[in-house]
Amino acid sequence: MLEHTWDTLLEILTGFALSAAAGVLIGLSLASSRTVERMFTPLLVAVNAVPKITLGPLLVVALGWGQKPILTMVFLLCFFPIVLSTATGLTTTPADLAELVRSWNASRWQAFRKVRFPAALPQIFVGLKVAMPLAAIGAVIGEFQAGESGLGYLILQYAGVGDTATAWAAIMLVALVSILLYSALLLIERTALPWVKETTSSR
Repeated sequence: MLEHTWDTLLEILTGFALSAAAGVLIGLSLASSRTVERMFTPLLVAVNAVPKITLGPLLVVALGWGQKPILTMVFLLCFFPIVLSTATGLTTTPADLAELVRSWNASRWQAFRKVRFPAALPQIFVGLKVAMPLAAIGAVIGEFQAGESGLGYLILQYAGVGDTATAWAAIMLVALVSILLYSALLLIERTALPWVKETTSSR
C-alpha cells in the first residue's frame, strides 16, 4: 500500500505543479488585458462547470491508460481556483501602493515586479490552498478511470471484492496525504510571505 501511496503522491504533486504554473500564467494574462479577460473568462467558467468525472472515459480514449489521463484530471480540477485567485490578486492592488508607484514614475514592469505581484501573492496562495485538496481528488478520480496503480486504484479493487476495511484504509491514506501536502503549503506560505501574518492578523 505504501508503494501505491507513493504513486498517488507523485501524481498529485506533478499535476498540482503543472496547474499552478499554467494557472498563474493564465491569471496573469487575464489581469493584463480586459479584452483577454472578456474573451476567455466564459470559456474557463464553462470548462470548470463540466463534471470532471464524466470526462474520465473520454480522457482514457484520447490519452490511453496510465498517468496522462490522471494528470489531466488533476490539472482540470486544480487550475481554475489558481487562475481566479491570481487574476483577482493582480487586479486588486492596494490603492495607496498603486499611487506610490505612479508617483515614482515606475515602468509597468517595475510596478509589476515590485508592487503588483508581491501584493497578489497572498491571494495566489489562497488559490493554491484551495487547489491542493482538489489535486488529491483529481488523482483518485483519474486512478478510478485509468489507473494501473495508486490509492484510487486500490480503493476500486478492494471495494470490488468486498474488502471494505482495506478500501477504507486507502481512503484514510488519501486524506493523510492531503493533510500533509496542505500543511507543507502553509509552511511555504509563511516562510515566503512573513509580512502577511504581521500585517493582517494578531494570531
